[in-house]
Amino acid sequence: MLDVDVIDEPAAAAAAVDPLRARLLAALAEPGSASTLAGRVGLTRQKVNYHLRTLEAHGLVREVAQRPKRGLTERMLEASAASYLVSPAALGEAASSPERVSDRLSARYLLALGGRLVREVGDLARRADAQDKRLATLAIDTEIAFASAAERAAFADELGTAVRELAARYHAPDGRPHRLIVGAHPVPAPTDKDES
Repeated sequence: MLDVDVIDEPAAAAAAVDPLRARLLAALAEPGSASTLAGRVGLTRQKVNYHLRTLEAHGLVREVAQRPKRGLTERMLEASAASYLVSPAALGEAASSPERVSDRLSARYLLALGGRLVREVGDLARRADAQDKRLATLAIDTEIAFASAAERAAFADELGTAVRELAARYHAPDGRPHRLIVGAHPVPAPTDKDES
């Protein structure tokens, strides 16, 4: 099972975001059957089986075992990943794109960059998995608290200078291109839901 997978097909995205099917996917982080899941979600085994077959048809659930149960064969299923992201590619022409955002200092531009990151890395990861290779990536995630807007602006200037200098030093015109995204946003305040 993958830690995270990217859904880029519209029909698979629609199947995964259905509230009941999303609950089934979460429950199938550990193998289960239609019978074991029926009690958890309050539906009949037949209705759960219908939803599981839909998820299976889109590659979100797979059979991992079969076991005999009261003269029948019970299929044990597992989600293909522990969690999922929906790629903007699933939205086709309506998908976000950094090229369509005019204000490069806006929150919408950062969102469009994030969407492109999900789309591109999801596709690259799928191709690497198909070839049983590791995808060379780099991620940095940290938090910083600024004392003022002026300090935040000074930090952005220094960071921009440092990134441009590093990029110029290591850039090889005939090398394999990599995309570097640096973004910052306020950390959301916890809500009552987050604290429960």
